[in-house]
Amino acid sequence: MHRYDLISCHDCGVLYRKRPLRPREKARCIRCRSVLYRGAHARGASAELTKVVALTLGAAFVFLIAQFFPIVELDVNGLTSSATLLGSIRVLWYEQMHIVATMVFLFTILFPAIELGSLLYVALGLRCGVKVPGFNRVLRAVQTAREWGMTEVLMIGILITVVKMTSLATVLPQPGLFAFGALTLMLAIVVSFDPKALWNLGDDLTRQALPGIRYKAFAPDEKVLPCHACGLVAPPLGKGRHLACVRCGTALHVRKPDSINRTWALLIAAMILYIPANLLPVMVTQSLFGAQDDTIMSGVVLFWTSGSKGLAIIIFIASVVVPMLKLGVLALLAFTAQRRSRWRPRQRTILYRMVEFIGRWSMLDIFVVTLTVALVRFKSLAVITAGPGALAFGAVVVLTMLAAMQFDPRLIWDPVDDKAAEDEKRSSAANTGNNTVIGEQHG
Repeated sequence: MHRYDLISCHDCGVLYRKRPLRPREKARCIRCRSVLYRGAHARGASAELTKVVALTLGAAFVFLIAQFFPIVELDVNGLTSSATLLGSIRVLWYEQMHIVATMVFLFTILFPAIELGSLLYVALGLRCGVKVPGFNRVLRAVQTAREWGMTEVLMIGILITVVKMTSLATVLPQPGLFAFGALTLMLAIVVSFDPKALWNLGDDLTRQALPGIRYKAFAPDEKVLPCHACGLVAPPLGKGRHLACVRCGTALHVRKPDSINRTWALLIAAMILYIPANLLPVMVTQSLFGAQDDTIMSGVVLFWTSGSKGLAIIIFIASVVVPMLKLGVLALLAFTAQRRSRWRPRQRTILYRMVEFIGRWSMLDIFVVTLTVALVRFKSLAVITAGPGALAFGAVVVLTMLAAMQFDPRLIWDPVDDKAAEDEKRSSAANTGNNTVIGEQHG
């Protein structure tokens, strides 16, 4: 069987043979209903690469505009204040909130920049028929950056901040606001392109497939391991004490090492930090009327009582419900996997995918705090600074995302597979015994 004919389900590990799909069609796993791959357009690899290059290049230019132009400007009785994203991060850094500033910088600037730059570098090279130096490492960087980039969450945070500031001052939109809106839409299109396809395109366009890897078939009973980086299903390559993908060099494992223990460690740390994240203030307002501490819940109450009930609900869901839901679902997944439970494996897989999807949205409150702190800098009237609750809450978000990444969803299905194999073995043994008895009777 050809190695490119196989694809492995990321969530339950079942192997499938690929078949051509029409554009916009999806192939789903019949067991856990995960999306395996999507149909490609019939216009060819060259046209698809041209589209990726054009979109990525346009997104890169918009990204630069969004970073260097002000997002909004406040006007309070002739006093003005404006903020860029970089300026907001700088304010946090000068206020000794180094960890929070670093997190915001990574999630909103560095990781999106890595994704755009790396994807443009690889796609432009393939479009010119060249396999660029560092091809494998750069594509793995695209996948990692995509997991941590949070431009769409930042955009929602900007909109909430704008609505919040309208009750305090006159808000004047600036070019950065429109640039972030356009960037969010363009990145949504760029993300729809699977980086795994670029490995296949790289081999097809450059005619440099590795000997014995691309065209050679392997026996049905030969042991294979799927690579979740490049998508290749093939016998692994021995690399010291580890196994590696023969194409991209990514370390391979039958299951993620110490998956459950690492998930529990990160989860317990997040649970501990979740308490001060809700009790300590995330913002401190100093004005002519004195100082006021704002926790996450007090911010929700403020929006609700001021008439912005929709924003209050959004912040409550993103900052209170979602973290609690992530903690509870991850604890359930780790506990049932540790007990090798066969209880509702498909539903637990859906819960895992849900946690993966909503994990980043908890950073919404941190982005609102970042922009608010940078905008409200009227020394004669009011100054808002970040509180210790922002640090604790940001740590909770990062820890829960890491816990979800460390958990191997295939562990959910291992007890099911073991039970099926055991039943098949017993059935085979029973059939063999019956055949023997029948043979003796006839003899």
